[in-house]
Amino acid sequence: MKTYRIAVLPGDGIGPEVIAQALRVLEAVGERFSLRFALETLPIGAAAVAVANNPLPPETRAAVVKSDAVLLGAVGDPSLDTAPRELRPETGLLALRKLLNVYANLRPVAVHPALAACSPLKPERLRGVDILVVRELTGGLYYGEPRGRNGTSAVNTLVYSAAEIDRVTQVAFEAARGRRRLVTSVDKANVLEVSQLWREIVTRVARDYPEVRLEHCYVDTAAMRLVSDPATFDVVLTENMFGDMKPRSSRARSACCRRRRSVRARGCSSRCTDRPRRSPAVTSPIRSVLSRPWPCCCATGSTNRKPPPR
Repeated sequence: MKTYRIAVLPGDGIGPEVIAQALRVLEAVGERFSLRFALETLPIGAAAVAVANNPLPPETRAAVVKSDAVLLGAVGDPSLDTAPRELRPETGLLALRKLLNVYANLRPVAVHPALAACSPLKPERLRGVDILVVRELTGGLYYGEPRGRNGTSAVNTLVYSAAEIDRVTQVAFEAARGRRRLVTSVDKANVLEVSQLWREIVTRVARDYPEVRLEHCYVDTAAMRLVSDPATFDVVLTENMFGDMKPRSSRARSACCRRRRSVRARGCSSRCTDRPRRSPAVTSPIRSVLSRPWPCCCATGSTNRKPPPR
């Protein structure tokens, strides 16, 4: 019987409660498939600060790099919101990602029919939503240097290399091959040089996947489409900061699992190209969305297209 070493990091808040149930599932999986798990429970986040004055103690670091997998709960504690950066629970989480080089975060967004009525959107707007968000996880603003603050100003640095963009883009396209063969890359290429490089590299990688369609979308337009037409998304590819925000908003809107969306540009630098845009009802973001398509905002025009085939 094969044995796998798993580092169990319950973390903070609801983390230990969730991990307790996850371990029950893991036990059932082991029995079903004749697997054995060697579990080692270790602190991270605020729990680690409490016992070791470090959100990712050396003992936890040493154990996770020797493990076959890491089972992580959650980190965070309001009592440490004003603590120095090196003692913040989130610092331990970012350090863990960097330590393990987990550069691609996969976030599925699926709507369970039993929960559709709980969403602020009408159920018909959620019909057919099945999205996989591929978020770059070890670069961008969260890791860029220089960073810091003084009494009157602060600075963070957004930086990506071509190699970092290339590898996460390949993950997105490989995933799309087994789904509905559409990748939507989200950026802000109209104002950010990093996004311009992002778009160039994504477009280059797409040539190696001729069976997968690529579309580009500005992040603000992507946010609007998440509300108005989420079922038109398949695989959404985005950098660290954009990917942090959008899955959370998607889960809130769908009242269910996961999240996101985007679009493709061919011969057009418009915010969205080749795709219908929807206008939200003016009265309230909680109300349904009208189905009136917007025209493309560039000279190439826009063609209404159906969601990717299922």
